[in-house]
Amino acid sequence: MTRKQKRTLWRIAAAAVLCVVIALLPVEGLWRGLLFAVPYLIVGYDVLWSAVRNILHGQVFDEKFLMAIATLGAFAIREYPEAAAVMLFYQIGELFQGIAVGRSRRSIAALMDIAPESAVVLRDGQEEEVSPDEVRVGETILVRPGEKIPLDGVILEGRTTVNTAALTGESLPADKAEGERVISGSINLTGAIKVRTESVYEDSTVAKILELVENSQEKKAHVESFITRFARWYTPCVVVGALLLALIPPLLLGQPWAVWVKRALIFLVVSCPCALVVSVPLSFFGGIGGASREGILIKGANYLETLAKVDTVVFDKTGTLTQGSFAVDAIHPKQIGAEALLDIAAAAESYSQHPVAESIVSAHGGDIDHSRIGQVTEIAGKGLRAEVDGQTFYVGNSALMEQIGADYHDCHLVGTVIHVAREREYLGHIVINDQPKPDAAQAIADLKALGVRKTVMLTGDIQKVARAVAEKLGVDEVHAELLPGQKVEQVERMLQSGAKLAFVGDGINDAPVLTRADVGIAMGAMGSDAAIESADIVLMDDKPSRLPLAVKLSRRTMRIVNENIVFALAVKAVILLLGALGIANMWFAVFGDVGVLILAVLNAMRCLGKVE
Repeated sequence: MTRKQKRTLWRIAAAAVLCVVIALLPVEGLWRGLLFAVPYLIVGYDVLWSAVRNILHGQVFDEKFLMAIATLGAFAIREYPEAAAVMLFYQIGELFQGIAVGRSRRSIAALMDIAPESAVVLRDGQEEEVSPDEVRVGETILVRPGEKIPLDGVILEGRTTVNTAALTGESLPADKAEGERVISGSINLTGAIKVRTESVYEDSTVAKILELVENSQEKKAHVESFITRFARWYTPCVVVGALLLALIPPLLLGQPWAVWVKRALIFLVVSCPCALVVSVPLSFFGGIGGASREGILIKGANYLETLAKVDTVVFDKTGTLTQGSFAVDAIHPKQIGAEALLDIAAAAESYSQHPVAESIVSAHGGDIDHSRIGQVTEIAGKGLRAEVDGQTFYVGNSALMEQIGADYHDCHLVGTVIHVAREREYLGHIVINDQPKPDAAQAIADLKALGVRKTVMLTGDIQKVARAVAEKLGVDEVHAELLPGQKVEQVERMLQSGAKLAFVGDGINDAPVLTRADVGIAMGAMGSDAAIESADIVLMDDKPSRLPLAVKLSRRTMRIVNENIVFALAVKAVILLLGALGIANMWFAVFGDVGVLILAVLNAMRCLGKVE
C-alpha cells in the first residue's frame, strides 16, 4: 500500500468513527448537519476539489462531478448521514481500485526489474563500470555470479548457468559455455563470464521487451474504446435525466419537491459509470500483466481481445513446430552393425560444417580419432569420398550411389537419407530429419480442445516432408513448397473465407504474413528484431505449449470483462428504476455505485492469477 493510500485509509477510518459517534448524539437540525459536514469534508475534500478543478478545465461530466452534486444535494435536503456515507463509501471504492491497479502495476514492475543498472566493460585491461547504453558493439563485458546480463552477446570465456525466467517464464536454469549466446535481462547464477556484445543497449532484447510492455496500453481493445465513448455520452445523459426527474413531477404534477429532488440525487449516485470505466481497463491491464509473468508479451489490449476470438491457427514449420536443426532419426545398416555404420559416416563427415554432417557427428557422440582419417574429397551436390582406416568410403545421396554403381535402395521413412558404401559395396543409410518440438503435438491437441476449428501449416519445405510432420503432430491442413509471398496469399484466402486467424512463426522470415494475420504471434523470438517489430504477441521461449496458454489467458480476460459489463449495467438499471419509483433509498444508491465498483474491481483482479 502506498503512502497516499495509507493516508486515505486513515481518513476513511476517522470519518467512519465520527459518523458513528455523531449518529448516536441527540442533536438535530442545523447542528446535526454541521457535525456531519466534518467527516464529510475529512473524507471527501479531495473529491470536491477535483470536481471544481475539472469544471474550470472544461471537464464537467465525470464521476467526481456526480459525487459532488449528489452529496451536496443530500445536504440541501437534510439527508446528512446519507451524504457523508455516500462520500465515505465512494472513497472506499476508490481505495480498492487503487490497490488493484497497484497490484497489477507491480506485476508489470516485476518484469521491468529485468532492466540492468550497469555493465562492467573491459577496456585496456581495466574493468570500467558504466551505464549499459554506453557499451559499444563488439566490446567485452564481465558478468559476475548474481548479476543481470546487461547486453546480448556471445560468451568468450567461462561457463555458467543462467536464469531466463523473467524473459521466458521458464523456471529451469540453462547451462551456457564458451561460444554460446546469452541474452540481456537474464541472470548469471554460477560463474563469472566474459561476453562479447552483439548489440547496443537500445537494440537489446531487454530494451525491446520493456518498450513493448510499457506501450501495450496505448492500443485499446474495441470494448475498452466503447466504454470510453459510452462514458462520454452517458454522464451528460444521466445528469439531464436527473434534472428532468427532479423538475417535471413537481412542476407538471404538483408533486412535493423534496421527494423528487431526493429521487434525482439517488439517480445521480447510482448512475456513476466508474465501475465500467475502472474495471474494464483494469481487466485488460491485469491480463497483459499476468501474461508477461508467463513470458507472453502482448502489445496491446486489442490483440488480447482478438486472440480470444481466434478459430484458425496457422503455423510456420521450421523453428516453430520443429526444432529448426537436423538430428539423426533412424539408422538402417546392411552388412555391418548400426554403430559401425554411424562411426564410418561420422568419421567421413567430421571435417564438414554442413548441418547434415554436424547432425551425424553429434549422433555419434564420442571423440573421433582423426588419425584414422585420410584424404577426404567433396563431390559437389552429391556427398564425399573419404579414406577411413585405410579403406575408401562414399557418403552421400542417391545420385552418388548411382555414380559409383552401388546397389542401394531408398528408405521408406521421410527425411534426408545419407547412404554409405565401401567402394561399390552398399553398407546402409542414415535418415536425418528436422525433429518436431517435444510439446508441439500436445500444443495442437490443446488448441483443438479449446475450440480452435482448424490448424494449418505453411512451409517452404517439400511436400513429402511437410505432410509427414503434419500427420505426426495432428495438423489439419498443410501447404508446402511456398515462398513468403505465397504464404501471405494462403492467409488472405483463409481470411476471406471468414476465419479469425492467428499466424505463428519464428519471427525471422515471416514478417509479411505476421502483419497480415488478425493477430501475428512470434515464437522463440528472443533477440529477433523481426519478431518484436512485426508480431502482435511474442512468446519469449521456444515452446509451442505457450500458445494454448496465451489463448486461455485472453479468453479468461475477456470473460471477466464481459462479466463486469453485464453485472454493472444490470445492477444499475434495476436500482435506477427502483430509485425513480421511490423504492430505493440512498443506501441502495451507495451499493449501486460503490458496491458494484468494489465487486467489479475484485473480479478484475482475477486476471492477474495463473490459468489452470
